[in-house]
Amino acid sequence: MHFTETALPGAYIIDVQAHTDERGFFARGFCADEFTRHGLNPVVAQTNLSHNARAGTLRGMHYQVPPAPEAKLVRCVRGAIHDVIVDMRPDSPTRLQWVGVDLTAQNNRALYVPELFAHGFLTLADDTFVTYQVSQAYTPGTERGLRYDDPALGITWPAAVTVISEKDAAWPLLEEVSA
Repeated sequence: MHFTETALPGAYIIDVQAHTDERGFFARGFCADEFTRHGLNPVVAQTNLSHNARAGTLRGMHYQVPPAPEAKLVRCVRGAIHDVIVDMRPDSPTRLQWVGVDLTAQNNRALYVPELFAHGFLTLADDTFVTYQVSQAYTPGTERGLRYDDPALGITWPAAVTVISEKDAAWPLLEEVSA
């Protein structure tokens, strides 16, 4: 695996090193030892699956706070997504900054999302399937969210949002939370 740190310290794009032959390819998608060597949380407490019927579906922006913050390893295994993370760490010099990465079934790329980062994605193709490993189980009472279209964040999405849950559309703006 090849680890590339993003502009947000602790967040990594992870590319597979494919071994190809006439059958196709084989590659590791996760290795606890390599994650540990890069200072990443190697714990996998839960694996989540997300099927999205239509392009333009937005899921997010979600994160969990202590006592159950979660790291995520996100990979698109069918279709394509634009995956976005926002640094929510209170003392981080990159707090409220964001990074977006295209994850597709063709590029086999994954995004490591550290604890206390909000995470969401927009599907770029119909019939998109995403899998993500998380370091903590979903813990009611610790979930938080950001509005995907909050002007204070200025996230640039590559396409229009056409499908979103009521819950995700209703997250408060940052100015409402801090007021």
